[in-house]
Amino acid sequence: MIIRPIRTEKDYDEVMNRIDKLIDAKPGTPEYDELEVLSVLSEAYEEENYPIDAPDPIEALKCIMEWRNLEISDFEPYIGTKSMVSELFNHKRKLTLNMIIRLKKGLGISADLLVPDTDEVIPIAV
Repeated sequence: MIIRPIRTEKDYDEVMNRIDKLIDAKPGTPEYDELEVLSVLSEAYEEENYPIDAPDPIEALKCIMEWRNLEISDFEPYIGTKSMVSELFNHKRKLTLNMIIRLKKGLGISADLLVPDTDEVIPIAV
């Protein structure tokens, strides 16, 4: 296969089909080298054409709750009362810095996951 930039959806489909054929290539072979190059090209195309937004912090917590088989009550030490946790999970309350720090330390999750990605300009208090 001649390796060239991925510019169209058709190009992308062709590259993905080729990757499928090369997926079991052994390291050190020309096929493996081709697989690596095509993987980099496809990843760049995907990042540009199919960006994935950062999850909403509350939705991220819900996923963590599901993955770790946690209950609402398991969040009380980090957030506060049962009603505070409920309000948070129902988007009626926002995470505070203290909550984020306690969740980070207590659950071992990245604080970046809990800070909303926003374009909103937040004024600096003086």
